[in-house]
Amino acid sequence: MTRNLRKFMAMALPTLALALTSSTAMAQSYSGNWPMKVTHSQFFNGQYCVTLTDDGSQGWRHSGEASVVVDGNQLFGTFQLINHLLTVTFQEPEGEQNAGLVFVAPAAKGNMGSGVYDNVNGGEEFDSGVVVVGKKNGCQ
Repeated sequence: MTRNLRKFMAMALPTLALALTSSTAMAQSYSGNWPMKVTHSQFFNGQYCVTLTDDGSQGWRHSGEASVVVDGNQLFGTFQLINHLLTVTFQEPEGEQNAGLVFVAPAAKGNMGSGVYDNVNGGEEFDSGVVVVGKKNGCQ
């Protein structure tokens, strides 16, 4: 009996440790503000502060609402983390045409890397650039 208990404990402890580690990794969140600096763009170069609310509301574990202020106007949108790519999409008022700002960056474990920016206007790419993403909650 003691031998069986030891065997069970020897197998149970590593399994429990793995389960706790996985839970910690899953608990990572992208909620907060993220400084994003756009460069190499024809019209959109500058520093922006993108705010994300990671609540799973857009169909993926890490997804939710997003907001950013551009030229004094607050834009609202959504984000999703799919296959380690975080995509943030904002609807941009452009008169008669549909327009949007899109930021895409690699992401994992609650951190985001640098990526790309694209301005889609009337269904076509209008402007694009490089996005350098700063540290979470690093907006000033």
